[in-house]
Amino acid sequence: MENIRWGRRIRAFRRLKRLSQVELAKEMNISVSILGQIEQGKRVPNEGQLEKISSVLDIQLGELIGEIKEGE
Repeated sequence: MENIRWGRRIRAFRRLKRLSQVELAKEMNISVSILGQIEQGKRVPNEGQLEKISSVLDIQLGELIGEIKEGE
């Protein structure tokens, strides 16, 4: 269940930044298929992938995984 929540958050932030899956996957140096699996909650992103996603999307890691609410 946690994987699905993370995947939805990643997808939502990616869309807010107006990035396609192809663009984000390229920045992360992973395949679009892997990113799609992460966003669908079928694959657990490792710590390095989470850090890279937050860096590319220019958000704090805690915000990405739901520990920090916007504006805090």
